[in-house]
Amino acid sequence: MTTFWIIAGIFIVVALLFIIPTLLRNKSSEEQRIERSAVNVTVYRDQLKELDRDLENDILTREQYNQSKQELQQRMLQDVPEDEVVNGIKTNKATNVVVSVVIALALPVVAVYLYLEIGDTRGLLPQAQLANATQMQQAEGNGAPEGHDNFASVLDNLITRLQDNPEDIEGWFMLARTYAIMNQYDKAAATYGKLNEIIPDNPQILSDYADMLAMTNNGNLSGKPSELIQTALTIDPEYPKALALAGTAEYEQNQFDQAAKYWERLLAVIPADSELAMSVRKSVTEAQLLASGKDSEEVRKQLAEASIGEAAPQQASVMQQQQSAASESTSNVSGMSSISGNVTISDTLAKRANPNDTLFIYARAETGPKMPLAILRLKASDLPATFTLTDAMAMTPAMKLSSFQNVVIEARISKSGQAVPSSGDLQGLSKPVTIGDSNVSIIIDSTIP
Repeated sequence: MTTFWIIAGIFIVVALLFIIPTLLRNKSSEEQRIERSAVNVTVYRDQLKELDRDLENDILTREQYNQSKQELQQRMLQDVPEDEVVNGIKTNKATNVVVSVVIALALPVVAVYLYLEIGDTRGLLPQAQLANATQMQQAEGNGAPEGHDNFASVLDNLITRLQDNPEDIEGWFMLARTYAIMNQYDKAAATYGKLNEIIPDNPQILSDYADMLAMTNNGNLSGKPSELIQTALTIDPEYPKALALAGTAEYEQNQFDQAAKYWERLLAVIPADSELAMSVRKSVTEAQLLASGKDSEEVRKQLAEASIGEAAPQQASVMQQQQSAASESTSNVSGMSSISGNVTISDTLAKRANPNDTLFIYARAETGPKMPLAILRLKASDLPATFTLTDAMAMTPAMKLSSFQNVVIEARISKSGQAVPSSGDLQGLSKPVTIGDSNVSIIIDSTIP
């Protein structure tokens, strides 16, 4: 810190050396002008004496003398404003001295004050102290992500948004994930509980809810978390996170055989060449070895041996995954994971639609959760409109168009621009259609009461 202030002082002195000498310079421009004026006065006096001699010697008449003298006096008044210049130079000298003193005293004080107020004084700390200060600041930030200094205000705005619009599903998801990132697991669990009420029977929400409940109990999945996981698997037996949590729950209860079975099912639905798959394969092997009654030391040895011969099976799994991906790509190209059609509005309601109103076209399951599986946003001015809904338009990965056989297509003109239906919106529904249908026709012909 001492070194910093010494260097700062040197810079301040150098800056003053450029300013003070200029202000205290002895020969100012005003002084030079005074000297020139004094010379001019002497010249004019000599000229007056010469005029007097010419008048005495009868070289000039009285009239010529008076005229020449008058002209000489006028030129002297224009060229030599004596009072103004003398007062000016006296005032200028005094002013320069005062300004020099003020600058010499004020410049260092102002520079130090501005640095302390605006600058980051942590840079003056030694490295060890700086590291400790940074860690304490992060700890006081309640786990806020790096770079979000105003994270608390953003969270408050999100909570206010949800209070004004409690049906904002996307907002609830954001709030739950935000609490999880901040390690506030109890609040995250409560938020997922709220989401479970809004969208029941959703495997993603159920799995995340179970995960957060377990985190509030030191990661223990017994009790309600296990019940939620089993409910999620009843809805979607291949949902990855539910399978992973189910295996972990069984492992915690020393049911190693059941844990291995859940994790084997997980391996069938995740990319074979992913890091997760490598970890799950090791967990399956460990669970199987423990289920056979071997002790922990023997299990560790066999796991080490198994890791050496893992390369060949992994390569085979990668080829199998690539074939599966190619098959899925072919299915998507053929249009089996999309629905298309057209939307019109009845003549009766056309007058009530403003061209700037928002037009939502979305698919939902015929039975089960009402959450949109795929959604498209247009303007009422686009009517009549053609549409295509695909898995890429899903709101969540767990609720995709291709996850359901029969769906209903809805078209709704929203006055508020919100995705949640409200009174006064204009809507139209299709009959239940199957995935891959390309000729769906919807007429907006009713009003939400």
